[in-house]
Amino acid sequence: MGQHSGAGSGDAAGPDSGASGRSGIGVLDKAMDILNAVAVEPRALADLVGATDLPRATAHRLAVALEVHGLLSRDTEGRFTLGRRVGELAAALPDPLLSAAAPVLAWIRDECGESAQLYRRDGNSRVCVAAAERATGLRTTVPVGARLPLTAGSGAQVLLAWADGHPADESRTRFSARTLAEVRRRGWAQSVGQREAGVASVSAPVFDASGALVAAVSVSGPIERLGRDPGARLAPVLGRAARRISAALAARPARRAR
Repeated sequence: MGQHSGAGSGDAAGPDSGASGRSGIGVLDKAMDILNAVAVEPRALADLVGATDLPRATAHRLAVALEVHGLLSRDTEGRFTLGRRVGELAAALPDPLLSAAAPVLAWIRDECGESAQLYRRDGNSRVCVAAAERATGLRTTVPVGARLPLTAGSGAQVLLAWADGHPADESRTRFSARTLAEVRRRGWAQSVGQREAGVASVSAPVFDASGALVAAVSVSGPIERLGRDPGARLAPVLGRAARRISAALAARPARRAR
């Protein structure tokens, strides 16, 4: 099945290509397959081939071309990740949340000396929609566009703790009701080695003008710098940052998250 769509079909479109979510422009559809696969998690070439069902030569050629254009990058292990250009394109969208968050994320980064991120919920995942990376030294990079599960991390805890109106799902069972209630009570969450070994983070909720949760703002870094109780030092900064973004959104109607 995948082999037919990879090598033999070329760039021609089938009669039902629109119904299947394909544009009919073969090379563009394949490039999007690669970007979508890498958005889930970093991929070595072999993993990319398995995830997209593309021939190895095609996957390599397109991934390298996307890297040239800045849409893909490589991590320290040589795996393909989303590139900086993805974030730049996303930032160009007229989104009130991103506009309000951009200067605040930079302030968090400068105030804490660590990378800052903004997450939106999308079903059973959270998506990094904006980030301000630490410029030098060891840092924890979450590329804009990266899709992470709601089963671990301080950002996931925040998005679930204020998830009123969302149907319950299996992801919520990974955090106890008591844990999520405590997150709501104190107004922030922290995690230490929960999503990724050696990484700690602190997150706080961002609300729109109606008081509905729209995002989680986070700061993350190596445990060796943030410590085993990162919230003790960083929660006040994250709380102030979240209030600043929320106030900016309240000053103008926020676009409903899609």
